[in-house]
Amino acid sequence: MQLKEVLNKKDAADFIRVNIELNRNNPAYIRPLDKDVNEVFDPKKNKAFRSGDIKRWLLTDEDGKLCGRIAAFVNKKYKNMGDEGPIGGVGFFECINDQRAADMLFDVSKHWLLQQGMTAMDGPINFGERDRWWGLVVKGHDIPPLYCMNFNPPYYVELFEKYGFRNFFNQICFGLNTADKVQDKFYERHALCAADPNFSARHIRLNQLEKFAKDFTIVYNRAWAGHGGLKQMDEKIVLKMFKSMKPVMDEKISWFVYYKDEPVGIWLNIPDLNQWFKHLNGQFSLWHKLKFLWVKRTRKCDKFVGIIFGVVPEWQGKGVDSYMIMEGAKVIQPKPLYDKYEMQWIGEFNPKMVNVAESLGTFRSRILTTYRFPFDATKPYKPHPILK
Repeated sequence: MQLKEVLNKKDAADFIRVNIELNRNNPAYIRPLDKDVNEVFDPKKNKAFRSGDIKRWLLTDEDGKLCGRIAAFVNKKYKNMGDEGPIGGVGFFECINDQRAADMLFDVSKHWLLQQGMTAMDGPINFGERDRWWGLVVKGHDIPPLYCMNFNPPYYVELFEKYGFRNFFNQICFGLNTADKVQDKFYERHALCAADPNFSARHIRLNQLEKFAKDFTIVYNRAWAGHGGLKQMDEKIVLKMFKSMKPVMDEKISWFVYYKDEPVGIWLNIPDLNQWFKHLNGQFSLWHKLKFLWVKRTRKCDKFVGIIFGVVPEWQGKGVDSYMIMEGAKVIQPKPLYDKYEMQWIGEFNPKMVNVAESLGTFRSRILTTYRFPFDATKPYKPHPILK
């Protein structure tokens, strides 16, 4: 077997092709959009390059056939949640079911990360934000992946763990049938807030994105900024994000709660985009964009996906979350707009949010794992700390 660093356009195309060749016979596989993968490795598209660097490699067998790939990266802004020292990352791992092949990919990544001064490597993770390409699927291999979610066969778990990777934290996705009745306590808590005329709930309006981007920014910065290394969000960035999402937004599934017209809660959802993107074969040219609009119009999407859910600190534990969910349910359930709901992953290290998700009557639809491989095996291993 032979390793080759990705250095040119042909290599980059082969990097994409490995994913296709190794997964094409899996009925649950959905090919990611090429542009979404390529942008991770483009300094003009990925702001992570401002604080880090990345290398990627291909692996071929004795006959020159592609049989694996991996990327390794360093990012000064990556919060490693420990005192071990700087932590590197690996991601975009694909490999045949061969431990020797996997070890070669992990070894070349480890050696490069050691040269960069790293003390361990986490993987599979993204060179960028945690909302995509993060974690190895350890449960739910037969479920089609959500948009920009990793997808892998079951044997990858053994490849990682036999090399020496250890569970750093689990990432839990929660599923729900939208026709199911939620627990009675949600109705009771909703009623308490609904009795106060100062509360109101509104779904997003595509012709008022500026207003909702401002409201989103207020709630996000009060509820999340400063926790787990998350930074303040700028209203202009949020508006840009909303405008980019506009073609796929469904107004009636994203909700905001207000108290005396001040935003205090957000519940942002989108349709399961991969139900449409799977018809594009990874392409997103102008013609494919037109095809996407046609597919979106003619093929019903039966699942919507939770992106973010939160309440500002002073209103947490006071029923606002139940009020927001039940106000949304009044619109979503009757028709129904969608048959299924799935929340993007919640870290098992965040038991409060896990409890909120489970209290809805959900089931654990899939579990992904972020692994860690310490370079010094003599030091005590510490998994991700539990949030209080």
